[in-house]
Amino acid sequence: MAAIPLAGALLLLVPPDRFLPGDTAVRRYGLGVSGATLLAAVYALAAFDYSAPSRMQFETDRAWAPAIGLRFHLGADGISLPLVVLTALLTFLCFVHLVKHPPAGGSARLLTALLLLLEVGLLGTFVALDMVLFFVFFEVVLIPMYLVIAQWGGPGRRAAAYKFILYTLLGSGLLLAGMLLVAVNAGTLDMTELAAGHEVARGVQIVAFLLMGLGFAIKAPMWPLHTWLPDAHTEAPTVGSVLLAGVLLKMGTYGLVRVALPAAPEGAEFWAPYLGLLAVIGIVYGALACLAQRDLKRMIAFSSVGHMGFVLLGIATLTPVGINAALFGNIAHGLITGLLFFLAGAIKDRYGTGDLDALGSGMLGTAPRLASFLTFASIASLGLPGLAGFWGEMLALVGAYRPHSGLPRETFVAYMAVAALGAVLTAAYFLRLLAKITHGPRPAGGGPAAAISAHEYAAWTPLIALILLVGLWPKTLLDVTTAPVRALFGGG
Repeated sequence: MAAIPLAGALLLLVPPDRFLPGDTAVRRYGLGVSGATLLAAVYALAAFDYSAPSRMQFETDRAWAPAIGLRFHLGADGISLPLVVLTALLTFLCFVHLVKHPPAGGSARLLTALLLLLEVGLLGTFVALDMVLFFVFFEVVLIPMYLVIAQWGGPGRRAAAYKFILYTLLGSGLLLAGMLLVAVNAGTLDMTELAAGHEVARGVQIVAFLLMGLGFAIKAPMWPLHTWLPDAHTEAPTVGSVLLAGVLLKMGTYGLVRVALPAAPEGAEFWAPYLGLLAVIGIVYGALACLAQRDLKRMIAFSSVGHMGFVLLGIATLTPVGINAALFGNIAHGLITGLLFFLAGAIKDRYGTGDLDALGSGMLGTAPRLASFLTFASIASLGLPGLAGFWGEMLALVGAYRPHSGLPRETFVAYMAVAALGAVLTAAYFLRLLAKITHGPRPAGGGPAAAISAHEYAAWTPLIALILLVGLWPKTLLDVTTAPVRALFGGG
């Protein structure tokens, strides 16, 4: 599947006078390539054997560098398949948006190539089953996202892009050290073999999990390693923010579940209480930071710190319920926050600002459809029952109430109480946002000039439908993830 966007990106190296002259043709080409990738993902979704979701399917396993034991090993199970489909969907919707709403400046050809290359790295990360191959795909996403922010971002784009690349490169170094430490001691780089069991000393596992955990935590991001995120989100163009929040952050939490926990289970048990502590601090900190924000995109960025805190809390419980909460929360956050950043971009395009004070009040009167979309996305993000955001947070709290038997239950019950407070604060800042800009008297100057375009409807509607589907029928996702989670982490 990753071969489709890779081939699409390579074809853009052909000179414009020989292939796709003009920006419009290039953007439509990107739409076609990402659409083909989405069709391949939908085919995988349809062909997946749901009677055995814990079994690796669509496998490719070939020698890559036999002298050092590297293999080109790819596959998908119920843990990775939802993220593969989410990646393909959000990338396609970004190209739908770009057809009529490209960011100012820069080359459309370069932007299209970068987004396709970004999709290659994301898809590869979620299907790689060799540690070094995983790391290669993990790194592929860095340069495209750096360039997207630096070239098409806002006034502070250079500083935000530098911060993004420095933090993530530091995390990558720690991650590689931790993976190699496990691989050398276990005698294999194959992630399926590591998950099946291996003999690695407890002290080695503790060090390895710390290194890998820090590398993944920067990407997640976990407090206090989150400081690159608000700047990157605020300065990135709309499509950059959507992919950064919708998929890139999931690489960190997915890596914890797929790589760190199975490779170093004793290390995970040692560090889990500390991971849980940082997760709940992130939940409360993210909510309080949102209450202090005056920029819409920055507020949504800080909300991601809080929401990903629930994902990390679920992982820290080391139980199937908690891990399921994390996987569910990943998908819910990708759908909801992707929609929120699409809407934030639309508001900034129409009003010329994302400043909440400058936006004023009365959007329901001046732009009722746009305000209605924003209201729906905000309500979904604050965790209203019946929408996707509710289940990940609720299951994470349940997991914290009954953590793994080797963890201190009283500590995790305290974490549960603090996280529940964070959920209340989440509702507070989203309701404050809606009260500030959607309600109230209509401004004297009227509303925005531009109506919602057909391409915007096309980009937003699938996300709304999936937020409702996953929220009303969580079984559709939990049935896919539960069996592989139990296979990896036991039945308790």
